[in-house]
Amino acid sequence: MKDLKKNDSTCIDSHFESLRASRILIAGFGISNQPLIGLFQKEGISDVWVADSGGRTEKDRLRITRKLKKLVKEGLIKGFTVGVDYLSCAKDFDVIYKSPGIRPDASGLPEAIASGTLVTSEMEQFVKHCPCKVYAVTGSDGKTTTTTLIYKMLSSVRGDSKVYVGGNIGHPLYPLLREIKPEDTVVLELSSFQLMNMDTSGIDVAVITNVSPNHLDYHKDYQEYIDAKKNVFKGGALAVLNGDNAITSSMVSDVPGPVRLFSRLTPPANGTFEKEGKIYVSEKGSCGFVMDSSSIRIPGGHNVENYLAAIAAVSDTVPAANIRRIAKRFNGVAHRIELFLERDGVKYYDSSIDSSPKRSIATLAVFAPCSVVMVAGGKDKNLDYAELGGPVCDKVRVLVLSGPTSNKIEESVRDELSKRGSGETVRIIRAESFEAAVAIASENASPGDNVILSPASTSFDRFRNFEERGKYFKKLARQWRKEDT
Repeated sequence: MKDLKKNDSTCIDSHFESLRASRILIAGFGISNQPLIGLFQKEGISDVWVADSGGRTEKDRLRITRKLKKLVKEGLIKGFTVGVDYLSCAKDFDVIYKSPGIRPDASGLPEAIASGTLVTSEMEQFVKHCPCKVYAVTGSDGKTTTTTLIYKMLSSVRGDSKVYVGGNIGHPLYPLLREIKPEDTVVLELSSFQLMNMDTSGIDVAVITNVSPNHLDYHKDYQEYIDAKKNVFKGGALAVLNGDNAITSSMVSDVPGPVRLFSRLTPPANGTFEKEGKIYVSEKGSCGFVMDSSSIRIPGGHNVENYLAAIAAVSDTVPAANIRRIAKRFNGVAHRIELFLERDGVKYYDSSIDSSPKRSIATLAVFAPCSVVMVAGGKDKNLDYAELGGPVCDKVRVLVLSGPTSNKIEESVRDELSKRGSGETVRIIRAESFEAAVAIASENASPGDNVILSPASTSFDRFRNFEERGKYFKKLARQWRKEDT
């Protein structure tokens, strides 16, 4: 752990004292930034303003405006700006807390930085001032499961000290800075949005589960996305990297600190690996048995990788016996191949987290050939869907599509069917809406089938996030089945 964290509350006191003398702008009034209002009030920080784009619709703009007017009336903020030019006044502030969804080069921010404004984020400030050991997990897939596993593993040995989980899961931790003690531990799930331009010197253990093309509707190009992920270990953290992923394995030479690899293919000198259905920890070439892969309750080879990553991160802290107990009991995280309903011989799975072709491919790998009725489609992230066609043809009997990516997904499947010939087929049905897609999937499912929401796309064509999409899918599936019986 870095020495700068072995301090008392003086550092945190100094941090908030400096903010009391600053004019602060909260840029983007989303989930991560809203708790800043209460924190600043509690700390006596009064010169606080809010700027927000107003969302995607007029209804969103009115809702946000009403909320901000109420905050002004209650004396919690000085004022606000809502609209397309919401950052035009950015240079007039001393400190800007930027939402992760706002690019660091968004109009108004470069001018603010040039004028001396500090552009930061609640996550950056939390990591910078957090007094305890910080584990950070990022990657294209498997972040939440790996973060949850690390949290559970560390919690099994912490005794009276606490383990906090935050970032993209859990609750914002910046408002809890004064509660967290040096003997505690923090586990964070971090996105590429959060990691861009972030000072990561406060991170002690950095895990990258894997990297594949993702969020190319936000990032300028794939290299920018990769560089954002690499930033997680640039502060000198112990880096835990996927040795089987071409991008992450190539990062080893860029790591300024120590490295551990995890692999299902090649045993590393330092890290974790799977061999002949068993998981091992290796250190300087010496191996120790952890558990049989079959002990892992949640299905799929990708979840073996998640365990390998988590074990590599905590191998010097958590005994193998604790890990084995967790593996046998942990049922997985919501919206990740989550079995939530079984009626009339049909199983329903919510895998709304599958926001890319790669995620859907990993999900389909869990199931038997021709056993899947798949609900897919959503917002396009400018990804290549060509690789999805093969796994769909292998595992899917009925494919129900809705949303902007429907054409790309159908094209990939038809291209694969054309290559295979020999009468192979997947029934493809277009739905006019998400609601219709769920109903069509239910109508076309037979005993022994698995109805799966695996969109291979983001949720932002009509939902706020993948969680909302998954919850709605489960609601619709349950309602349809009830009405049908």
